Amino acid sequence: MNQQGRKPRVGFICTHNSCRSQIAEALGRHLAGDVFESYSAGTDIKDRINPDAVRLMKAQYGIDMIKEGQRNKTLDALPELDIVVTMGCGVKCPYLPCKRRFDWGLPDPTGTSDGEFMEVIHQIEKEIGLLKDQLKGNHQDSVPEAPL
Repeated sequence: MNQQGRKPRVGFICTHNSCRSQIAEALGRHLAGDVFESYSAGTDIKDRINPDAVRLMKAQYGIDMIKEGQRNKTLDALPELDIVVTMGCGVKCPYLPCKRRFDWGLPDPTGTSDGEFMEVIHQIEKEIGLLKDQLKGNHQDSVPEAPL
């Protein structure tokens, strides 16, 4: 728990909030929900979550993002965040107040083969695990400051 008596809130941000950030939100909830809360949003959202992301997440992890209520959201739908993770969209994200900021620099798998798409999903899974371990190492009592 952090100083406010809650788990740290992590926001995954990507331009369209349709693919990488949605996958990160789902995997964050599934793999690290005991350590942090996961949210996602975008700056110029699409009308739906990428169907390949929905299909592959369901096949690989049994996670049905649609049934679990995930939807495309703009930045104003986010709660106050402790950590902001940008996906590497190559655009300048607007400033979001937070204690730590990361950019995972992931390629957009939209329109690629299932194999290439799964490589990105597995990289997100790895990054979620590293973030979880890092936050657990801090005993969840704070989210240390880091240079931006």
